[in-house]
Amino acid sequence: MKRLDGRCIMIVGSGAGIGAATARRLAAEGARVALSEVNIQHAEAIAEEIKAAGGKAEAYGCDVTSEESIASFFDKAVSDFGGLDGIHINAADTAIAVRDTNVTTVPMDVFDQTIAVNLRGHFLCTRYAIPLLLERGAGSIVYTSSRGALAADVARVSYAVSKSGLHALMRHVALTWGRSGIRANVVAPGLILTQALRDAVSPEFIEERIRITPNKRLGEPDDVAGSVAFLMSDDADYVNGQILSVDGGTTMR
Repeated sequence: MKRLDGRCIMIVGSGAGIGAATARRLAAEGARVALSEVNIQHAEAIAEEIKAAGGKAEAYGCDVTSEESIASFFDKAVSDFGGLDGIHINAADTAIAVRDTNVTTVPMDVFDQTIAVNLRGHFLCTRYAIPLLLERGAGSIVYTSSRGALAADVARVSYAVSKSGLHALMRHVALTWGRSGIRANVVAPGLILTQALRDAVSPEFIEERIRITPNKRLGEPDDVAGSVAFLMSDDADYVNGQILSVDGGTTMR
């Protein structure tokens, strides 16, 4: 029996990278996965891939900066799947990262958009998910944070602030609804070699990052997907309110 057989799990931000790898992994573990992406075609491509491999998946459009869009996604997915057992909230706007500088120079539109996607969107998804998980009597929420929320940086201040906020949100949920059967945890990846990152950086950059990483390689999306699958499963039934670093040892706590 697979660890997630029959469970209905949403993945918000699943069109590529970590979200897509997580969708594949959860489906392989037996879950029925509801995939959402602001560009629905990206989610549809992953859903079709999962179906071709024998899994169960459906794709939906969802813009996490819009509460109306979030509500529509939840309504449609729950109607199609019959309920909710878990949600991986993984949305991010990476297009503006190069403009995310320090607190004295970052454009406010960059800060506002980062907060809207990385924090407010996650907040709203949580608000909609909790009543559905309570109906099931149990469930798991996993947020994608970042090493950037655990270590100082001279740039990407908006990103770090937003991801740090997720840690507070996660702890609030874990404490408030833990006794009702809802677990909330965070995965905090380090540098993960998504295809988008491989296309954006040089081989020399990757070699230098490997040199300063305690492990002998950098992370892959599947590394994070495996951690999310664990946190969604009964193997993590006593894991609540935690930050799980998936970064090859670059942060040690």
